[in-house]
Amino acid sequence: MANSERYTLGHHESVLRTHSWRTVDNSAAYLAPHLTRGASVLDVGSGPGTITIDIAQRVFPGNVIGMDASADVCVHASTLARDSDVLNVDFVAGDAYALDFPDDTFDVVHAHQVLQHVGDPVAVLREMRRVVKPGGIVAARDVIYGAASWYPLLPGLDTWMRVYQSVARSNSGEPNAGRSLKAWAFEAGFTDVESTASVWCFSTDDDRDWWGSAWAERAVKSSFAWQSIETGAASQADLEEISAAWTAWVGDSRGWYAMPHGEILARK
Repeated sequence: MANSERYTLGHHESVLRTHSWRTVDNSAAYLAPHLTRGASVLDVGSGPGTITIDIAQRVFPGNVIGMDASADVCVHASTLARDSDVLNVDFVAGDAYALDFPDDTFDVVHAHQVLQHVGDPVAVLREMRRVVKPGGIVAARDVIYGAASWYPLLPGLDTWMRVYQSVARSNSGEPNAGRSLKAWAFEAGFTDVESTASVWCFSTDDDRDWWGSAWAERAVKSSFAWQSIETGAASQADLEEISAAWTAWVGDSRGWYAMPHGEILARK
């Protein structure tokens, strides 16, 4: 891990709120046909666990492990699994650079929105490749922030994009990781790589409120806020401008926002 590597978004409630919206259908549909009953799955960077739990329900009685760098988030995910009566999933804290599993353990190893946050995504993919069985699948999906698009064209959202790109890179991340996934997979040693793309689109009143209100709060209260100031990417006034822009976007019935993602299915 690079000395400057850290998680840009952190685990503020406004972050976990949006991450908890994620399911296989809206965030891993490209992987869904390969989630067969009885498959063993490792979900790297599992966060609050909603995708992981969905995977576990689909592969039951296969064993699923969700792994995240945050032990506190793993406790939260374990509680959600127990409350959902999903018993074939466990959550453990761990390091994506040094997965604590033997070679050739899992049928599927999955990572959603993880490789954009690490300093050496190829090293993480090599580890994922190590623990997947021969013939198994390593699956990853990441956003391409720089290709995101929105309406109306609010200056505060331009500021948001500039600041986010800067802060992510100061943390050794790559905010446009989705476009590099295929190349990284080849560099990690895969020779059979299928690459696709999909888009999140937020336009309805409810969707705008869910996404934009979370970002209005993140901009001034999450790790993103203090990291922006600490790194010199933004001033407090900039962050307040970003927050106000997201609030204005939520309230505009014409509001529309799209985030493209790159995806890979890499076979060992």
